Amino acid sequence: MTEAYIYDHVRTPRGKGKKDGSLHQATPVWLLRTLLQALQQRSALDTALVDDVVLGCVTPIGEQGADIARTAVLDAEWAQTVAGVTQSRFCASGLESVNLAAAKVKSGFEDLVVAGGVESMSRWTMGSDGGAWVMDPRINQKTGFVPQGIGADLIGTLEGWGRADVDDFALRSHRRAAAARAEGRFARSLVPVRDIAGLVMLDRDETIRDNASAEAMAKLEPSFATIGQMGFDGTALRKYTTVERVNHIHHAGNSSGIVDGAALMLVGNEAAGQKAGLKPRARIRAAAVIGSEPTIMLTGPTPACRKALAKAGMQPKDIDLFEVNEAFAVVPMKTARDLGVEMDRVNVNGGAIAMGHPLGATGCVILGTLLDELERRNLATGLATLCVGGGMGIATIIERV
Repeated sequence: MTEAYIYDHVRTPRGKGKKDGSLHQATPVWLLRTLLQALQQRSALDTALVDDVVLGCVTPIGEQGADIARTAVLDAEWAQTVAGVTQSRFCASGLESVNLAAAKVKSGFEDLVVAGGVESMSRWTMGSDGGAWVMDPRINQKTGFVPQGIGADLIGTLEGWGRADVDDFALRSHRRAAAARAEGRFARSLVPVRDIAGLVMLDRDETIRDNASAEAMAKLEPSFATIGQMGFDGTALRKYTTVERVNHIHHAGNSSGIVDGAALMLVGNEAAGQKAGLKPRARIRAAAVIGSEPTIMLTGPTPACRKALAKAGMQPKDIDLFEVNEAFAVVPMKTARDLGVEMDRVNVNGGAIAMGHPLGATGCVILGTLLDELERRNLATGLATLCVGGGMGIATIIERV
């Protein structure tokens, strides 16, 4: 089976996902158009060599619906022979797109594929597309559905972590992200978003708090205590019978931010890269997805990592750097604890707590950030993983070439 190589990666800055956010006036198609044009210009890419564009979008309605991948290809004026498909694996959609692209290439069905995702959360609110899992009472009851924040607080309770533990992790995320931004570590892949007149709308991640402090974080009220009292705590406790009560420790400061953003990655085989005049940066060594318990929902990264590592014939000690999506502070904390990984190898440039989680794009974002940092540190191997709605996990291992 042929190798699948990563040739390039670009992303937009992440803008605050509210109406006063800097990217609110940019449609999701405009974000993708910006990146597609940048990807073409950076390497004088003949777009006719690209077979497909695979995009993740978690809320595919309105401007984000109707196969936005193909719409964006046409709007960016790429060759009309480039196809496009949009898919959703909830929060893993961006990484799933990369894995699908790699599978297409490794199988020989396609040679050069663009993968990534987009989410304009200021324009299309999370969950506004509905779905039986959330909307159908019968499915709610059968699956033991609770909002993700309840699951995060339940993990903290089971693991014995208190408010100070998760706040400390969140503070470190902001400080690492602020340092990385100040040192220009994101510059290689970051593409400013401009308006139709060419004026810069946003050129840096908008939600990093340079002045984040433990004192300010301690003043924030738990976000999920009230809805827990409305009955969701009871649902969780009926499944986790060893727990007496859920300790609500997550809030806006130690959970992922709601943001707008997009990301793309160019994946192909060796021959396609040579034909396009591209130099490979890394190969996709292994990938895995798993299903996990759906009530707690957020424990999927550990088994997904173990499955991907087994496929690659590796152990956690063989991975130089990890990117674990910071959906909530306990997710990377638990994943690192389960795998026996030191925190100085995890999210070294901060994560979604500081910079936000543009749902459909995040998986591609963190894989690209991982590759950039491996190159900066002259390291070899990296693993990106995310927890996933509905109780799933995803993991991808890359190796520099």
